[in-house]
Amino acid sequence: MSEKVKKLTPVEVFKAESNYLRGEIAEELVDENDFFGKASIQLLKHHGTYQQDNRDVRGVKDAAGKPQKSYMFMVRTKIPGGRITSEQLLAELDLCEEVANGTLRITSRQGLQLHGVLKNSLKRTIRRIEEIKLSTLAACGDVERNVMCTPAPYKDEIHDQMQQLAADIAERLCPQSTGFYEVWLQDPDSGEKELVAGGAEVVEPIYGSTYLPRKFKTAVALPSDNNVDLYTHDCGLMAIVEEGKIVGYNMLVGGGQGVTPSAKKTFPALGKPLAFATLEQVIDVLVAVIKVQRDNGDRTDRKVARLKYLIANWGIERFRAEVEKYYGSPLTDPRPIEVSEHDDHMGWHEQGDGRWFYGLNVENGRIKDEGDFRLKSALRAICTKFSPGIRLTPHQGMIFADVEEGDRDELESILREHGVPLTEEISNARRWSMACVAWPTCGLSITESERALPSMIDELDVELEKLGLAEEKFTVRMTGCPNGCARPYNSDIGIVGKAKEKYTILLGGRRLGDRLNTIYQDMVPAGEVVPTLARVFAFFKQHRESDESFGDFCHRRDVATLASQVDGDS
Repeated sequence: MSEKVKKLTPVEVFKAESNYLRGEIAEELVDENDFFGKASIQLLKHHGTYQQDNRDVRGVKDAAGKPQKSYMFMVRTKIPGGRITSEQLLAELDLCEEVANGTLRITSRQGLQLHGVLKNSLKRTIRRIEEIKLSTLAACGDVERNVMCTPAPYKDEIHDQMQQLAADIAERLCPQSTGFYEVWLQDPDSGEKELVAGGAEVVEPIYGSTYLPRKFKTAVALPSDNNVDLYTHDCGLMAIVEEGKIVGYNMLVGGGQGVTPSAKKTFPALGKPLAFATLEQVIDVLVAVIKVQRDNGDRTDRKVARLKYLIANWGIERFRAEVEKYYGSPLTDPRPIEVSEHDDHMGWHEQGDGRWFYGLNVENGRIKDEGDFRLKSALRAICTKFSPGIRLTPHQGMIFADVEEGDRDELESILREHGVPLTEEISNARRWSMACVAWPTCGLSITESERALPSMIDELDVELEKLGLAEEKFTVRMTGCPNGCARPYNSDIGIVGKAKEKYTILLGGRRLGDRLNTIYQDMVPAGEVVPTLARVFAFFKQHRESDESFGDFCHRRDVATLASQVDGDS
């Protein structure tokens, strides 16, 4: 008897029947509902927006006793390399006040998110983002997502080339369908006809009519500065420098952080070395990788549809052979080079052209005015007065570029006047921490993250000060569920939501980002997270080797048995 043929997932059917991401979005935009239908919800992701509801009020009943949902939308701006202008940032700040919840958020992929946008403001929001020469197209969905890149604005050929590569990849892999234009930008009263081309190869020469089986993430960085977490992406491009010039890129494939707790077949993975590609080859080889995933990734189960599962099933050698077929020639072995450092680019740095840049830590990426803390107003003042270049960092921070020597003190004064602590004034634990959004807006979140981490860091700072470990550098990453949006599985300390107000603590990754961590304790109540970590830090202080990092120590002592060691030592 032949093996039963698996059915495509509903999302695959929605995409196939969507006429290249159009579906019924335009019609539903103007109906009487404050929400979209099931198909449109999935298609909208490719346009850069997620339908959500306020989980703080979910289940509140109306006058008839029927539970209600307060629908709203997250709108994400795709920003290759995190590079924008002051004018664009000011426009996004205007939008967060006019159509969203009054805050703007820097993502862990160097984009910007608006939260709390209502359906009747969606079109206005997306059109405005396009008007300022940014876009939401492909910020989400089963396509190449925002291409990350080292944000440091050093004025040299190496950093310029990496930024240009990120921009070139984003342009090459952006969906070609005119559906986005028709839904959001075309004036329905203009008399313009729908811009529908014929045939999948014409409309989407790379993606085809059903796009990819799942999202695809790419990042570009130096081995000496792995601030983008190269190993966590579907494809990480490690710049190889010889005699002061980039000669090509080591390509790492099959990284990914998402895990489904109910499915043991899912797992986090680090990218594996695939090949070395020259400057002329790298984009074409990347396209070949994507096409192999397009044609062979699992479209029957979205839980295992990412590239990491295809590579796990095939092995890297078979995958490489298939990429060579699509590329059309043999690939070159990767250079024997590994990552060696991670710079967050915070504080003051000379750019190399007589000007300076300043990296500002933005806790969990949230830009807001709240009480005496008025970051949003400070950014308005800085952008209006100095018009610096803006870089969004992979750790949810912000860089002000092109600052004149004589303006440095005034820029700092503006931050202080608005109650914004300078990077130099915050602890290392806070500086190297980040969290996903989680409650109340994310529909996947099991428990708190962004709203819980700041107070946990407050407590952890006290414990570290007592132990004399305040100067230690280690990454803390917290997520409200195991999907891993804040990249918690390769950090020194991962705190992952497992149930309401309960977390899994993972230890033994490291700041360099090239090693997965391991579960230390599961189902830890929120109030016990910091006391649990404090005991490990005390054990670390007593038994560490000279200059050993916290993550390296936990890894060396074997995280799986570390709890018994800590308890036995106390």
